[in-house]
Amino acid sequence: MTKADLIDEVSRLAELTRKDSEVIVETIFDSVVRSLRAGDKIEIRGFGSFRTRQRKPRTGRNPKTGEKVEVPAKKIPFFKPSKELKDLVNEGIADTAAASQPPAAPTV
Repeated sequence: MTKADLIDEVSRLAELTRKDSEVIVETIFDSVVRSLRAGDKIEIRGFGSFRTRQRKPRTGRNPKTGEKVEVPAKKIPFFKPSKELKDLVNEGIADTAAASQPPAAPTV
């Protein structure tokens, strides 16, 4: 799903104009970015949480030349899905896996 698809979905479900839906989606994304820049954690119950993680400086390697390159420390965004989201994504997978397994041989 792309950002445009998400805007169309919000427009359709909320019965709003595409322009209004675009403002809503952009506002949400901008709020998340602003909060992460400030070092805040964003928690959306039933969906997951966003936060930043600090990466230490390290020595990398240019794959083309093999030359060593110093990579500076940086913050990266990190998303941790909630248990509810994980369960929804995996819904039905456990049933399918169990059904595809052959029955166990009886032990004597």
